[in-house]
Amino acid sequence: MVNLPTSQEWLEQSSQLLQARPTTTRITTKYTIPNPTAKSKSKKQRRPPVTAAASSDPSYSAAALPPLRALLTLKTYDPDSGACIKYQTDKAAEVGRLVASLGRLGRSMAAMPAIEDAPVSDAPQAEEIPPSKAEPIEGKQQAQGGGGGASKRKKKGKK
Repeated sequence: MVNLPTSQEWLEQSSQLLQARPTTTRITTKYTIPNPTAKSKSKKQRRPPVTAAASSDPSYSAAALPPLRALLTLKTYDPDSGACIKYQTDKAAEVGRLVASLGRLGRSMAAMPAIEDAPVSDAPQAEEIPPSKAEPIEGKQQAQGGGGGASKRKKKGKK
């Protein structure tokens, strides 16, 4: 099993493994949220137990405890070749990006074509206006005061 240091390396190597063996390769995800009350195996994530004396102490605060870190583990495995690629992270921004990229990897597993990364726009494309319609009519502009807006009138005062 290969533990990779960056998510980009995991994406590239997983993509290559999926292209080589799309029918047998599988991607598994595991999201682990540690339980603060359970006895943990890892010393890094263990919190000291809260006692009645500590909770009544005004200098004791829950904010002083180190935060528990949830972990996302991604593993790409091919049983035929025995290749196993693993990546583990606790960064929230990276978790969102990795989950989004799983869809792209899943398309190759399902033998579907890849989606092009073209920008999607909801706005309709502007049509070209022929030069005859693009040129302003001079008679109309002069009749409207040259600006093309509404004419200016003085407001009448209240009686």
